[in-house]
Amino acid sequence: MNLEKSKKRIAKKVKMGFQGYPVISLSYFGGTTDRAEKVAVSFVAEEGDAPMVEQFHSKTDAREDQVIQSAIVKMIERSEAKTIKQAEGVEVVK
Repeated sequence: MNLEKSKKRIAKKVKMGFQGYPVISLSYFGGTTDRAEKVAVSFVAEEGDAPMVEQFHSKTDAREDQVIQSAIVKMIERSEAKTIKQAEGVEVVK
């Protein structure tokens, strides 16, 4: 899937706000706020359930990685997630 198309689909779902469960949360991490080297995708099936977490690593910016963004869209579709949350910016980790 095209990178821009993937990013738009994810952004559209995020803008919809809370629509119920299941919920997928996206968090980006990196050495600086300019580059996300890792993305954590958390899936919660029902309220009170422990999250299942999948992580993707990239040598470039994960937000601009076509393979990672396409995989996130596929995870959203396959899990039939109703709500998508995305953390603001990149959390710096060292």
